[in-house]
Amino acid sequence: MLEKLFLLSAHRTTVRTECLAGLTTFLTMSAILFVNPDILAAAGIDRGGAFVATCLAAAIGSLLMGLLANYPIGQAPGMGINAFFAFGLVKGMGLSWEVALGAVFLSGVLFILVSVLKLREWFVNAIPANLKHSIAAGVGLFVALVALHQAGVVTGNPDTLVAIGDIKTPQALLAMAGFLLMVVLDKRGVPGALLLGILAVTAASIALGLTPYQGLMSAPPSLAPTLFKADVVGALDVAVLGVVLSFFLMSLFETSGTLIAIASRGGFLDKDGKLPRLKRALLADSTAISAGALLGTSSTTSYIESTTGITAGGRTGLTAVVIALLFLASLFFAPLAAMIPPHATAPALLFVAILMLKSLADLDWNDISETAPAVACVVVMAFTFSISDGIAFGAISYVLVKLLTGQYRTLSLPIVVVAALFLTRYLFL
Repeated sequence: MLEKLFLLSAHRTTVRTECLAGLTTFLTMSAILFVNPDILAAAGIDRGGAFVATCLAAAIGSLLMGLLANYPIGQAPGMGINAFFAFGLVKGMGLSWEVALGAVFLSGVLFILVSVLKLREWFVNAIPANLKHSIAAGVGLFVALVALHQAGVVTGNPDTLVAIGDIKTPQALLAMAGFLLMVVLDKRGVPGALLLGILAVTAASIALGLTPYQGLMSAPPSLAPTLFKADVVGALDVAVLGVVLSFFLMSLFETSGTLIAIASRGGFLDKDGKLPRLKRALLADSTAISAGALLGTSSTTSYIESTTGITAGGRTGLTAVVIALLFLASLFFAPLAAMIPPHATAPALLFVAILMLKSLADLDWNDISETAPAVACVVVMAFTFSISDGIAFGAISYVLVKLLTGQYRTLSLPIVVVAALFLTRYLFL
């Protein structure tokens, strides 16, 4: 049956190799089980429900990727996007978490439409490369600020806006030690460096009496507090449509870029540099976004950590199915997830932020008409604490700069439409 489903022989792999690859990828992804509920709880979502939603959304996304597209790619709620959800929309804009989930659902539906209609690749290619890089870097800077504040390293100040916090507290010291541990483990090639760092900080926090011990395993918490709580009608309000567009663009660029990177690493691209069964892969991740929103979590995405499983020999969708089964088994570790303190997840957020900021190196620094809008996107995103406003400023300034410098022929229809929508939002909504 497995041979028929996944064509193991044709891909020169075995069930044992695929299972080992699935376990490897899961270990590198599993930190999301602890980080995502912690971030969503900051938005007012029930932590237990968020944990179950995270497990189920990851399982659904990975299972669809394995069965529909036959690729060894794991999926789960995305880092950066979850911070945008909690700190940008709910805390920053004052939206209810139910409406924010509705926005995620609508972005997933839009995702499905452009995937089915084969518009996604055209849209991605039409958006300027420098803006794509700036969105990733801006989200990274945004996440870094969240992480440093969560660790107690950065705090608010009425005179200087921000200032260094009390770094002598046990929580801040543990967070900084956790970050160093993650960097060292990752540099040494240890699988699951983020997970091991989170667990180490949590163990130390329990030993110091900062976190009460609640056990490791139990029956899964109830999903009732989050299931079908997405307010889709509320997200259709014209004032929220810009948020839907931001979710859509972030998911579009992140997932598309990740798929290409993973496919290149695994040797899945054909002789023309295209990914076979791309439509199925896109349909899998876009469906998982809407399904995750209905369960109660922010947008899911393909994980670049899947390359660790590919390195371990994963070549087919069986690897992704194994990942899905391991996420389902994780449902019984809710007490462990509940014990993870913010100062244990903060270093993981900072680590992810560093990886996202490396896209700044890909900007075209020789053309000010390209870099100025890109940098505007990054700094506005971080300093207004709004990913949506950062994307808006980047898109609007890009179109205006190109028009005013006589480079209007370089503008594509998608970027003009995106800029016009954001400008309409600021002027009339």
